[in-house]
Amino acid sequence: MATQIRVEPETVNPLDVSRADMWREDRWQQPMAQLRAESPIYYCDDSKFGPYWSVTTYKPIQHIEALPKIFSSSWEYGGITVAGDGIEHLQEGEIPMPMFIAMDPPQHTAQRRTVAPAFGPSEIERMRADTLRRTSEVLDSLPIGETFDWVEKLSIELTTQMLAILFDFPFEERHKLTAWSDALGDIESFNTLEERQARLAIAFEMGAAFKELWDRKAQNPGTHDLISIMLQSDAMSHMSHEEFMGNLILLIVGGNDTTRNSMSAYAYGLHLFPEERAKLEANHDPELAVNAMHEIIRWQTPLAHMRRTATEDTELFGHQIKKRDKIALWYASANRDESIFPDGDRIIVDRENARRHLAFGYGIHRCVGARVAELQLTALISEMQRRRLRVNVVGEPDRVNACFVHGYRHLPVVLEKY
Repeated sequence: MATQIRVEPETVNPLDVSRADMWREDRWQQPMAQLRAESPIYYCDDSKFGPYWSVTTYKPIQHIEALPKIFSSSWEYGGITVAGDGIEHLQEGEIPMPMFIAMDPPQHTAQRRTVAPAFGPSEIERMRADTLRRTSEVLDSLPIGETFDWVEKLSIELTTQMLAILFDFPFEERHKLTAWSDALGDIESFNTLEERQARLAIAFEMGAAFKELWDRKAQNPGTHDLISIMLQSDAMSHMSHEEFMGNLILLIVGGNDTTRNSMSAYAYGLHLFPEERAKLEANHDPELAVNAMHEIIRWQTPLAHMRRTATEDTELFGHQIKKRDKIALWYASANRDESIFPDGDRIIVDRENARRHLAFGYGIHRCVGARVAELQLTALISEMQRRRLRVNVVGEPDRVNACFVHGYRHLPVVLEKY
């Protein structure tokens, strides 16, 4: 992810929805609603990350995602976040780290096909009983009637356990995965040379740890873990060190942040809409739990945007897009597009079309691990129902300071029985 950070513009554009403070302070909903109503394809001519197009409604995002030859994800052009500026704009303290989500076909296709079977239906069924067991154990370890941090004690713990299992990473060292994810998924960590050097040091620390695991698996491969699967693949067995690190960042950040922040949104969102929480408390039908899972993911949208780069001059619904223009696809906004999701700012656990959300993307880059995230969140909802446990939020969340990962750092809660 090559990133060229600029000085903040002197005059703040209220429709520059890439500003970190807007997400940290949870103020993004109104400007996104304004963009959807007045200018769903909007050119922001100045921002911290340079000029970019904002696409904020559902159908244009689907259209763009369906045309990967025209709207590229390639790391060479800047990759998948609005921060990237391509390999020609690398700064001191930065190296490119290609990952398959930031590649175009055919390279993307070959690498995605390598890891996709690890997240297929049969693997999800194999994981189901263990996921329910681990969810039960974590819930049973939490205090009733005492304040604790839901993010730390539940969301991080459950997602980090799953990541360690997927990689066959040393279980006792699994919290390193959280630290690496937090640091390497932060698009606000490129501002100074010191920040870039610190980020690079963390990336190399992660790479060294996984290189040891890679070497062990080369001697004694496993059956289901991601490292063994990569090793046995023509597309990924001979990756460069930078590409190896890039794909690790993708799988760790993707597997960690999506599920972690959906689990936190389960607690925070249902606290905001107690009438919807009451539906889940009164009706333990597994189908309702599954639908609520999709609705919570829609409402939260754990990755607020993905970015594409135009490979040629083109027209987009009447707008002239120039070659190499950045295009930010605001999934968080499209998931509240009133033409698709009426009353989209609310959680409605029995919403009929909750499954249509774009939180996992659309087209060839749709999240490869979506089923794992769905399994984990559904397990949490059903196990909370089985225990007749309710989460009460007792303080405002501390949110991530960025426009990419849309999530929570801390969330104080108290559990009670109902």
